[in-house]
Amino acid sequence: MLCCMPGVAFIPALLVSWSSAAFIISYVIAVLAGHVEPLVPYISDTGTKPPESGVFGFMINISALLAVITMCIRYLLIEKQNESSHFIRSSCNILSLCIGLVGCVGMGIVATFQELSVPSVHDIGALVAFGSGVVYITLQSVISYKSCPKWNTYLVCHIRMAISVISCIAFIPMIVFASQISMTKIDWTPGEK
Repeated sequence: MLCCMPGVAFIPALLVSWSSAAFIISYVIAVLAGHVEPLVPYISDTGTKPPESGVFGFMINISALLAVITMCIRYLLIEKQNESSHFIRSSCNILSLCIGLVGCVGMGIVATFQELSVPSVHDIGALVAFGSGVVYITLQSVISYKSCPKWNTYLVCHIRMAISVISCIAFIPMIVFASQISMTKIDWTPGEK
């Protein structure tokens, strides 16, 4: 099976590059249009108003598609490795893939429903995307440890687990602070709550 997938390693790199470009391009457009302050706006704020909303939505949907492809490749790779090593149950790999795909649907929801147009749908999409992402990377970290040392180095496993821990730590304040506010507009004056 893997011999049928030569050269697919560029897809995760393309995913990271494309996603970064999506955030940077929509940020630059939003700042130049005067729609957001240049100092650390929310990612969603940079994709709320036209014209950056169209660019943001399009590029994030492409990112979601690239993430689906990346996760499917990872799933197939683990399945193939597991045929000879039997380091995990296949159901664990399938569960990880399904959770990852749910996160990609969440990304699509975030991209399609702008923050101020349909805030509840946007927030649910963000919660699904980030929550599923945290669970997915944690499961992938566990799978990586299970496949050591034959299919992974411990350094790669430790890096994946560090990313998992940082993601989990970041997810908690995101939930806490997001539940404390309700976004109704981006532009605020000094006296407003």
